Amino acid sequence: MSTANSSNHLQTPILDSESAQLLQAVSQHGGYAYVSMAARAAAGDLRAAEAAREMAWEQLHSGPWHSVLPVWRDAYSMACLHVAKVHAIAGEFSDALRALDMGLIMGGPLLKPDLHSLVTIVSAKARAARVSEKQQQCPKSDRRLVPDDLDSKELLGVLPTKSLSCKMVLKRSGLSLEGFLREYLLPGYPVIISDGMGHWPARTKWNDMDYLTRVAGDRTVPVEVGKNYLYPEWKQELITFSQFLERIKANGSSSAAPTYLAQHPLFDQVVGKKYIRLYLASLSEELYPYTETMLCNSSQVDLDNLDEKEFPKMRDLEFLDCILEEGDMLYIPPKWWHYVRSLTTSLSVSFWWSEYGSS
Repeated sequence: MSTANSSNHLQTPILDSESAQLLQAVSQHGGYAYVSMAARAAAGDLRAAEAAREMAWEQLHSGPWHSVLPVWRDAYSMACLHVAKVHAIAGEFSDALRALDMGLIMGGPLLKPDLHSLVTIVSAKARAARVSEKQQQCPKSDRRLVPDDLDSKELLGVLPTKSLSCKMVLKRSGLSLEGFLREYLLPGYPVIISDGMGHWPARTKWNDMDYLTRVAGDRTVPVEVGKNYLYPEWKQELITFSQFLERIKANGSSSAAPTYLAQHPLFDQVVGKKYIRLYLASLSEELYPYTETMLCNSSQVDLDNLDEKEFPKMRDLEFLDCILEEGDMLYIPPKWWHYVRSLTTSLSVSFWWSEYGSS
């Protein structure tokens, strides 16, 4: 049980200055019940704050996202701030942080400075609480995301047919920026840079579940659940990062419903291994893209269950592939088709960029 502590009172200067005007705008759009609950929430009433947040949440889901009135997005942020402030005073930092993250994810722009400011403060308090709890627990035997004793043959057994039998993506070390631009970026050809991440602290820290939980475990993140967005069972969830870590640790890379963080010209493998197959951008017709505008950059072909009778052009189609090891950086040229398969639990980072002045 937590007790109230005046030192945990959170300052919200933007909310304080904009509250009256925002509530007036909400009233003009019929939100009288919300205004009543928000006034009580500002006085420290948690149930009223949660009620106001629920009212705003219903407005956010009253129709297509683009049709939601901006004032209700800001109203949702306001309610999240009230919820977070009450939880923080009670020392309930994990609950406060979740409310703040939901405000950042779903709320409007007006109160984002307050939300960001409080996330920094509450995150520090939540980490301190986690450290204190950890010191009272017995140490666990193995808290690595990816163990060392993996069976390579078993990992490769899940790959699509013909994998690693055609051309391999070239791996380079000591590649200068000028060399990369001249030999790969300008010609539009993939390459693996094997020595570009040696200085990254993440190379070791991100394989430590205790570290990841300590620095970000209470943060709420959007995740995607399912093989990919083309499958009917695919869905999105909002869960804490610690829940995400425990889920992927329990499922490994063989889960029927894989979970991954939602969001490659430069694809950097930090922890674990991935198999990647690449097809030239010019082979779009042979890869049977969907005709719908929203899916035109997605192929109808399922390489894990390839039906060559249904997709005959795939039978002898050339590709490049590779096993991306920890510390490898893969450059994928624009519009190249790619298939990605985790061979282990893995953490990767994608960097996107475009030419100056392009759309």
